[in-house]
Amino acid sequence: MDWFKKTALTASVVLTSGLLVYNSTYQPKPQTQTQTAVQRFVVPDSIDFAGEQAPLKISDVKERFERELITNANLDATTLLILKRANRSFPIIEPILKKYGVPDDFKYLAVIESGLVNVVSPAGARGVWQFMPETAKEKGMEVNDAVDERYHLQKSTEAACKYLLDAKTRFGNWTLAAASYNGGMNGVNKQIEMQKVTNYYDLLLTEETSRYVFRILALKEIMKNPDKYGFNVLPSDLYQNLPTRIVPVDSAITDLADFAKTQGINYKILKIHNPWLRDKKLMNPGRKRYEIEIPTSGY
Repeated sequence: MDWFKKTALTASVVLTSGLLVYNSTYQPKPQTQTQTAVQRFVVPDSIDFAGEQAPLKISDVKERFERELITNANLDATTLLILKRANRSFPIIEPILKKYGVPDDFKYLAVIESGLVNVVSPAGARGVWQFMPETAKEKGMEVNDAVDERYHLQKSTEAACKYLLDAKTRFGNWTLAAASYNGGMNGVNKQIEMQKVTNYYDLLLTEETSRYVFRILALKEIMKNPDKYGFNVLPSDLYQNLPTRIVPVDSAITDLADFAKTQGINYKILKIHNPWLRDKKLMNPGRKRYEIEIPTSGY
C-alpha cells in the first residue's frame, strides 16, 4: 500500500529458514541416500486466487510460483506454526470476509503479512493485517497510546475488507487488489499506465510486489494440502480458541491489573485476549463503549 512500505517483515514470516521441529506434531521422513533435506513434490498444474486463474503455462509465472511454493514448503518450523495458528485465526477472519463479500482466499494474505500474529514492522505497521497508523484511522480504527485496534483481529479484518473492496472497484479484479495491498493502489496503477497492461501476471513490479501474490498462492496450496507437503498435523496439535465472555465497558478503568482480578483472571491473560489494550489503564473520557473479552476456561 502507499501507506505501507514493505520491509523484511514478510521475509521473516515466510522466507527465513526455520529449524526442523522434532515433536509429535511434525516428524520428517527418514532420508534415503538419494534424498536431500528439500522436500520433493509435484507442483500443481493449476491454481487460482479468488477464482482468478494464475497462468502457469507462462514460463516465468510458473517459475515464480514454484519459487514460493518450494521455499515455504521447506520452512518447516515457520509453516508448521502458521498451520497451528490458522485453526485459531481463520474462524474469526472467514465470516468477516464473507460478510463483506471479500473472497475467502484473502485469509492467506493475512498469513503472508504477519504469520497470523500481532507483529510490528520496522516501518510501523502493526497487527495481523499490518496497518500503518493513518490508514488504520481512515478505515475507522482507534489508534492511540491506550487503544490500538490494529491489534483487534475482528476490527482490523473489517478494515482490510474495506480497503480490498475499494481496490477491487479500482482495478476490476481481486488479484490486482491483493497486489495493491503491498504495492499501494497508486503505485500499482502507475505501473499499469506506464506498461500498458492490465494483468498482474504481465506487470514488471518491484521485487516485493512481484512475489506477493505468489506467496499467497503458495501458502494457499500448502495450507489446503498440508499432508502433500510433509506437514502431518493432528487436530489435537492445532491451537484452539478459548471460550470467552464479553464484558462491556463505557467508563474508566484506572488499573487493568485490578480489573482483571475482578474478572477472575490476571493481567497477562487479560492482555493476551485483548491485545488492543496498550496501556495499564483505560481512562475513556468520552465514555466510549468497549467490549473486553474474558476467557471462561483454558487459563
